[in-house]
Order: sequence, then C-alpha cells, then structure tokens
Amino acid sequence: MARIQLVGLAAVVALAALVAACGGSSTSPSDSGSGGGSSTTPGPIAATITITASGVSPKSVTIPVGSSVNFVNNDSKPHDMASDPHPVHTDCPPINLVGILSPGQSRATAAMSPARTCGFHDHNDDTNTSLRGTIVVQ
Repeated sequence: MARIQLVGLAAVVALAALVAACGGSSTSPSDSGSGGGSSTTPGPIAATITITASGVSPKSVTIPVGSSVNFVNNDSKPHDMASDPHPVHTDCPPINLVGILSPGQSRATAAMSPARTCGFHDHNDDTNTSLRGTIVVQ
C-alpha cells in the first residue's frame, strides 16, 4: 500500500514539475529577433488592418511611436501575421505578437518603437503579395 502511495505521489510531483516548466503562458513561440521594440504590451490602437480573401486593407498605415495596429481576420481561413523578413521575422518584433488569427479573431501588435517602416506578411502564405503590407511608425 505504501508503495502505491509513493508511486502516486511521484506522479503528482512529476505533473507539477511539467506544469511549472511549461508555464502558464498562452503565447505561441515566435521570433523576437533583435529589431528593437520587443515589448509584448500593446499600446493605444492607432490603426486597423483588415484581412479578407482579397488580402489586407489598407496595405499601409502610419502610426505614432508607442502605438499599436489591430489586425482583424474577416477571411474564412486562418492567417499567421508576422514581421518581415520571412521566415525569421526579425525586422519589427512587435508585429509577431499578432500571430495566428482564426476567422473572426483580432489581435493588436505590441507597442511599435522606434520610428521606422515595418513590413509584414502572412507567414503561411509568404509569397502572396495581397497579404503583405507596411506599418510606418513616426
């Protein structure tokens, strides 16, 4: 009987260690890169980019430093929005916070800083020019 309790206790301890190692985060892995502005906290929403079956609209937005862009997926399929260049996504890491958007979902970039022009694309359809655009941070 003591051996069964010991095995049960070992299983509970192992499960607790696994949960602690995985953390409680619901974010998916993404490339944070070295492009600066690696905050994961959104700033005030200064623009919205809508994704449809025809592509992204508008293709370019201009926002102030420290603000965010909201991406809305109005398409019937998921899109994985990421910073250029593909596949490393290192130019503007705040865009990588958007990640995978299921149909009907929306998510904002992290606060965009410093001032620069950031390209973005759908990671899973990186050659589709209709799913590419720019965010000008000034």
